[in-house]
Amino acid sequence: MKRLVAVFICCLALTVGGTPLAGAEPFDHTLTDGPMTFSWSVGDGVLNVKLTGKTEGWVAVGFNPVKMMKGANFIMGYVKDGKVTVTDHTGHAERNHKADTKSGGQNHASNTVGSEKGGMTEISFTIPLDSQDANDTIIDPSGMTTVLLAMGGGRDSFRSVHTFRSVHRVTLSSGASEKVK
Repeated sequence: MKRLVAVFICCLALTVGGTPLAGAEPFDHTLTDGPMTFSWSVGDGVLNVKLTGKTEGWVAVGFNPVKMMKGANFIMGYVKDGKVTVTDHTGHAERNHKADTKSGGQNHASNTVGSEKGGMTEISFTIPLDSQDANDTIIDPSGMTTVLLAMGGGRDSFRSVHTFRSVHRVTLSSGASEKVK
């Protein structure tokens, strides 16, 4: 009986409302491009994400920009002294972004987990597919989603410029993807 209870508690700890937490493995799909890996699973109204980058700086993913960075919903994170910082940004210009909280929105990244070791930074988080925040785009898992991947080099600061970036078109529900540039 104790073993059954322990298994139940373990499984309960890895889910919220039946949806796997971002840090819980495995993810359903993975896209690797150069020094970055984007892994994800679609849950009940949420997207569970893991980003890994060969950097001691930040890693980020953006969803559905209108033009370049403008209009994209960015989730960015870094790990400093063992503490993970993950924040929700909006692309307010073609080449710039700022925290949703500075634009009247909210940080919708939850279940944040992160680590930095051996020159690799990894963050995991959960975001709603439709946060109903004017700064965030609605993510349709069965439709085509433009995904921006980026990472900064060596500094745990969102002000440092990216050292890597790429653009992909992804169907999140199936994992089908194509690199745009």
